[in-house]
Amino acid sequence: MRISPLPLLSTICLVSLVFSSNATQDDWKPLFDGKDLTGWVIMNDAAFTVTNGIIHLDKSTGWLRTERAYTNFVFEVEWRGLETNYNSGIFVRAGLEGKPHPTGAWQVNLKQSALGQILRGKTEVLPATTPPFPANEWVRFRIMAQGRRLTLDVNGKRAWEFDKLDADHGYIGIQAEGRPLDFRSLRVKEITDSPSQ
Repeated sequence: MRISPLPLLSTICLVSLVFSSNATQDDWKPLFDGKDLTGWVIMNDAAFTVTNGIIHLDKSTGWLRTERAYTNFVFEVEWRGLETNYNSGIFVRAGLEGKPHPTGAWQVNLKQSALGQILRGKTEVLPATTPPFPANEWVRFRIMAQGRRLTLDVNGKRAWEFDKLDADHGYIGIQAEGRPLDFRSLRVKEITDSPSQ
């Protein structure tokens, strides 16, 4: 009895498509090669340098932004404050106007006394819910921006979900706010499917 190869070929093609789709969904791109600031732009005289595979922020003001803008994405970074009362922030979909920081930008706060707080410019939009971490302790933030939705995970645990993000497109950035911090393991994954409701 002869078996047609068509069903087998169809199954192989379907499996290939599934694996191909998963590979695309898991397509993380590093934003830091551990050697230099390739892919980043220093704004307004901020003092960012690379030492021993770490982006070091010295005492200065301004910000560091990605070379290209993003719409829907997941961004991961590990950071640590280097002294008590550390202060910085992660800008999400920020524009280029403004000095020393982008005007009216959405920010996830890295201030020790207000970790994870959402700011729009200097205005608090969502209060901090994450307890402060001591200086010199590495912390992992995972920030997702998808449509109007913004989420924050801290060390693998969901801190909050927010659904009033009104900036559609812009740069990912790190704020310099006069305090020294370190950053490492920066990566991004773009989201191409429509936001879930």
